[in-house]
Amino acid sequence: MTRAFLIGLCGLTGVAACAINEMPTRRDGERIFANNCAACHDVDATGGALIGGQDAPDLTLLAARNGGTFPRAQTLSTIDGFGIGHAGRVMPEFGALLDNVELVPIEVDDVLTPTPQPFAAILFYLESIQEP
Repeated sequence: MTRAFLIGLCGLTGVAACAINEMPTRRDGERIFANNCAACHDVDATGGALIGGQDAPDLTLLAARNGGTFPRAQTLSTIDGFGIGHAGRVMPEFGALLDNVELVPIEVDDVLTPTPQPFAAILFYLESIQEP
């Protein structure tokens, strides 16, 4: 998609917060993952590291565990860390990733959703490494 198309799409859908400098890429997500997630989920995202008494999940099987469809909404809600405080949850909050970031429009459950660039990048990376 071109930048002009995305900006127009944001305007048509009423997503005024979609000022786009550049859409994040899978590579951006891979870098962010390596710096923030690999300590628990391993560099290949297969998990297994002990954290808080629990094994980190294998993130290459998200689609397989969801009937073959990558669960974008569920994955984003886990990445954002807002579920912290729920029983059994050990995923940290990544608020520092949100300092001075722009929102980009990504499709989540057939709805164009303004998403912080770092979270969109991680989502694109995770979606790209799913096992069949």
